[in-house]
Amino acid sequence: MSGRRVVVTGIGTINPLGNSVEEYFQNLQQGVSAADTITHFDASKFRTRIACEIKNYDWTRYFDRKEVRKYDLFTQYAMISADEAMRDAQLVDDASVNRERIGVVWGSGTGGTTTFYEESKDFVEGNFTPRFSPFFVPRLVADIAAGFISVKYGLMGPNYCTVSACASSNHAMIDALNLIRWGKADVIVTGGSEASINEPGVGSFCSMQALSTRNDDPKHASRPFDANRDGFVIAEGGGALVFEELEHAQRRGAKIYCEVVGGGMSADAHHMTAPHPEGKGAMISMREALSDAGMHPSDIDYINVHGTSTPLGDLAEIKAIQTLFEQHAYNLNISSTKSMTGHLLGGTAAVEALACIMVITQGVIPPTINVEKVDDEIDPRLNLTLDKAVQRDVRTAMSNAFGFGGHNSTIIFRKM
Repeated sequence: MSGRRVVVTGIGTINPLGNSVEEYFQNLQQGVSAADTITHFDASKFRTRIACEIKNYDWTRYFDRKEVRKYDLFTQYAMISADEAMRDAQLVDDASVNRERIGVVWGSGTGGTTTFYEESKDFVEGNFTPRFSPFFVPRLVADIAAGFISVKYGLMGPNYCTVSACASSNHAMIDALNLIRWGKADVIVTGGSEASINEPGVGSFCSMQALSTRNDDPKHASRPFDANRDGFVIAEGGGALVFEELEHAQRRGAKIYCEVVGGGMSADAHHMTAPHPEGKGAMISMREALSDAGMHPSDIDYINVHGTSTPLGDLAEIKAIQTLFEQHAYNLNISSTKSMTGHLLGGTAAVEALACIMVITQGVIPPTINVEKVDDEIDPRLNLTLDKAVQRDVRTAMSNAFGFGGHNSTIIFRKM
């Protein structure tokens, strides 16, 4: 670990398990599954007809009609998450902070796919002839969420988007950590969001045979580590965290959740979509995060794994953990919260970082649900935290996020 120390002073989310951090944490601890039949569009033509959608979403609670015209759904989720985090950090109206030293680094794997699909479809069908909406590009591009967050709060520091598939928001948080360490900013609003439960999102993953087809039993469809898992359940939403330099936070009397102590990144250099079969890239990412934090494998208590419920991915990650942690792997609590939330793609790591913060601050480890029979290739001595949440005093938590293209990312949080 080098440079200035970085802490978390604000958190926010809207995701399939909750429209606020409080609701999300409650459902995590109770082992609730968010999966159900798709309602965003008619999915009857697809092999997969289930997803983890946000429940009871009403944009009028957050935006006026003129404002929402500018926002794709992924940007709406970003704005809602960031607003809760900014208010939690008490930064919305704090005139004492230098907003030239506050930035935004946001992650999204696909950006405004709903906008792209709907506008293109309408144009081809003649609904918009002879032109697209003037809001087409601002709603489409993945970087726009970071831009809109900065505009709303007057944040003039570093501002950009990371795009690395399902590792996007972990990469955003790692960049945020380093920008503060290097003195380029005092505060960064970071995280990620995604909104890909639409025809091209679901249809393309169906064609890849990446999604579960357990349409008659959606609540049990996301089942990481289970012998009968058949793919991930696509999800939507966002998560936001306010990263802040420790002394800056202390001077303004900010509430501190935990410290951000390290980040690691690597590439599988193996295949377009499949992970390295031995989890080599995942192992390197975790090893680099430990090195960055100045820690040893034995310092980690809990890992929120990527654990998407795909046959190849789950095994590769478990192999990586056992290679790196050796005997200490049996002392870890491991769980996949995707068994409950589904897979938020580029927004998933931010939501899972919040789960790690819950573990550290509340001493409750969320379960891996829906496992009826652990895959025979997984060492039965590993503690996968099955079925029910458990109490444990956790000092240090690690969170993994891996993406198509072989992108691997790991971030570590520690109790203050």
